[in-house]
Amino acid sequence: MGLRELSIAGAWEVGSTVHRDDRGTFLESYRADALSEAIGHRFQLAQMNVSVSRRGVVRGIHYADVPPSQAKYIMCLRGAILDFVVDIRVGSPTFGAWDAVELDDASRSALYVSEGLGHAFVALEDETTVGYLVSEPYNALREHGISPLDPAIGLEFPMPRDELVLSDKDRAAPTLAEALEAEALPTHADVLAYLRELADR
Repeated sequence: MGLRELSIAGAWEVGSTVHRDDRGTFLESYRADALSEAIGHRFQLAQMNVSVSRRGVVRGIHYADVPPSQAKYIMCLRGAILDFVVDIRVGSPTFGAWDAVELDDASRSALYVSEGLGHAFVALEDETTVGYLVSEPYNALREHGISPLDPAIGLEFPMPRDELVLSDKDRAAPTLAEALEAEALPTHADVLAYLRELADR
């Protein structure tokens, strides 16, 4: 298992060796020791979510209040997604920037998204199934969103905008500038302080 940090600090692409034979395939899709070494603390699994989406469905940009936020370990179990990480940490050197990786059921790569970052993906195929391991249970009062269509962020989708399918909630989400003005975003300093707290546990 190999980890590659993305251009947004706190996000890692996780590659696994896929063993194939006439029976099918086998791989280690998650290793607590390897992930902990990379991120500097133990990833505490609190919940697993699964979504099934048709082509063009966009989920996100989602994030949660810090602390405790919600770190995510994302795997594409069927189909393919383009997975986005957005830096929404006020004061971060890469605030407003994003990076993306393609996750699919062939390479079986995963993506780790740290506390305080925004996350979104677009399904590239029908019946795309995504599994998320998360560090905190869902809490509706602490969950927030930013519009994935915000032109100031400029996420690049691999299909025309009129083919994208968003929930009413995601379509009505504020822009990054509006969330910043409302003081609804985590600060880089608060995120770093919380990560230090996790490392000391």
